Amino acid sequence: MTNFILTEKTGNVLCITLNRPEKMNAWNAPMRDMLVAALDAAEADDDIRAIILTGAGDRAFGAGQDLSESKSFDAERAESWMGEWKTLYAKFREGSKPIVAALNGVAAGSAFQVALLCDLRVAHPGVRMGQPEILSGIPTVTGNWIMREMIGLGRTIDLTLTGRMLDADEAYQIGLISRLVAEDQVMTAAMALAQDLASKPPVAMRLNRQRIAEVTQAGYDDAMTSGIRIQLEAYKTGEPQAMMEEFFAKRAKA
Repeated sequence: MTNFILTEKTGNVLCITLNRPEKMNAWNAPMRDMLVAALDAAEADDDIRAIILTGAGDRAFGAGQDLSESKSFDAERAESWMGEWKTLYAKFREGSKPIVAALNGVAAGSAFQVALLCDLRVAHPGVRMGQPEILSGIPTVTGNWIMREMIGLGRTIDLTLTGRMLDADEAYQIGLISRLVAEDQVMTAAMALAQDLASKPPVAMRLNRQRIAEVTQAGYDDAMTSGIRIQLEAYKTGEPQAMMEEFFAKRAKA
């Protein structure tokens, strides 16, 4: 089986790499499952005190959902798909180890959401971030929950309804990027930040992350419950499937 997730341990920091560079690290079910397994293994390893999450290649941290997978979903598969995301997102929220996202290139859709679920984000000026799901006919549910928590309702409405991507400067100015550095310094800065977090008292770190999850739990639970209802309705209409087929048709002609 292809290793869609790579891991490398440096001292007490584990680097996890999303490894589908030919697909701009877009998600499919095996990749999600492998990431869940990697996060579980990191949580069980007492020697690991912090995690870095990045994407293979220089084009993307992650392009979001692999549309070649989701274009064939029916309503029933869309429901189980939301369950897969709930499993993955819970690992980011419930783990005791701090997570730093090292962003390279594009972070879009669900990859944007995963980046925001990390504790801190290091990026370079070429990074672009956003929630373009509406352009594929996919309603945004978990995305507008996490955006609202971080940037407020007004900006969340803007990004959800337009699907526009933020450049790194705008994302940094509104707090979605924590550290902005030169492109060749992203991993170095992410490692320094992860090592700093790893040096902190582990019980206090665990309890701080636990409390942050607690104060956002109601919105998270609502997003996950509503997500099933909303994706079922969307996929029953056939609009997401049609929009994705249109995307692939246009790309084939290009």
